[in-house]
Amino acid sequence: MDWFTALPPSGDKIYNACLVIVDRYSKTPIFLPCHKDDTAMDKALLLWSGVNSLPGLFRNIISDRDPKLTSALWTNLHRFFGTKISFSTAYHPQTDGLAERMIQTLEDMIRRFCAYGLELIDLDGFTHYWCTLIPALELAYKTSVHSSTGQTPSMLDRVWNPRLPSDTLRKELI
Repeated sequence: MDWFTALPPSGDKIYNACLVIVDRYSKTPIFLPCHKDDTAMDKALLLWSGVNSLPGLFRNIISDRDPKLTSALWTNLHRFFGTKISFSTAYHPQTDGLAERMIQTLEDMIRRFCAYGLELIDLDGFTHYWCTLIPALELAYKTSVHSSTGQTPSMLDRVWNPRLPSDTLRKELI
């Protein structure tokens, strides 16, 4: 678990960061738009909203040594959840490498949308920023074969791949 903070302001709530959570086994990501200056309570509520989208609670969370994560609030939260939080050591980024790599992938996906002007514009001419693309980017990652597992994260996590718009298009073209 880590925060991607090199993002421009986006959306109605002016998000400028994204909480990135990655399941170590299936490589399933969860991307949750947030703010760089969120309090420890804000981060706890954000984590709780991300956990609610999963089939169960985490057993172990690996993160960097963000002061907000080492607070008494977080200690009590993990005691309540029954999870163990492990902090990466200073100057040893490999500990939290899975989240760091996912942040690089997310940054690349967002840049590709922005570089080609693929921001979504609705019928009223309003532009939808990176935060509105997060669900589509998350779905794209979950349904792509991962090099280390040879499977999609959705297949390993839920034992099935969700139906995609491209599946319907392919049937229409055949």
